[in-house]
Amino acid sequence: MMETDSLNLKDILDWYVWAGVDETVGEEPFGLTSSSDSVLEKRPLPVLKTSDKPVIESEERKATTELAQATVNACKGAQDICAQAKSVEELRALVEAFEGCALKLTANKTVFGGGNPQADIMLIGEAPGADEDRMGVPFVGRSGHLLGKILLAAGFHRDDVYITNVLPWRPPGNRTPTTAEVAVCLPFLKRQIELVRPKVIVLLGGSAANALLDNEEPISKLRGKWLDYPLEDKSIVPALATFHPAYLLRNTAQKSKIWNDFLRLKKKMAA
Repeated sequence: MMETDSLNLKDILDWYVWAGVDETVGEEPFGLTSSSDSVLEKRPLPVLKTSDKPVIESEERKATTELAQATVNACKGAQDICAQAKSVEELRALVEAFEGCALKLTANKTVFGGGNPQADIMLIGEAPGADEDRMGVPFVGRSGHLLGKILLAAGFHRDDVYITNVLPWRPPGNRTPTTAEVAVCLPFLKRQIELVRPKVIVLLGGSAANALLDNEEPISKLRGKWLDYPLEDKSIVPALATFHPAYLLRNTAQKSKIWNDFLRLKKKMAA
């Protein structure tokens, strides 16, 4: 075998390629280093001092803590308000005066529930849209008109049911509500259910179903099933999850499924 020091750079590289080497590490080939440099110098890893570790600024921690505490306080305030309400109209007035949710700052109007407060059927969506925010009435836009047609086709009139949302204020740009926003507003919805005491609840869309039933199942799995919603006195209200009308406006092929769900509702009410 040829001595290393008799090889030029091209010969060394050719030999590496022949040997199957496809990658080199280091600034210069080992074969060109002197005997004194043949062994890589072991350098100790730098010790990271405690002062060098990245830390969250105290101001950021304080802001996060204050935000979390504000959410807790808002939830407590919402629960206290709900305990005071003895009727749907009293609850409406208290919710309209509530200042604990930032969504109210960007919304035009508080969109409380509407319809018959003694209804046997209660329909629940996620949040108001632009039309609802402008008029202060739930389900008055395109999806609301479609819902009204579905109700009539199934033998129900809108004036005979009670319709509401998880949130009484529209999120900016119709964005998805945050977990904190849902947590603050959920007591208002639950109190409405306690005051109306419907025989059946219809959950319009996965967001409403997840919020009220406290699960993360997609609407594709929940749809068409009778689920249980417990009241404070431990009695159970049957809840039927189905697609939100706004989803049907974008996916007209799914209308047959929501129609089947409302036929289930009709059969349930006739029993």
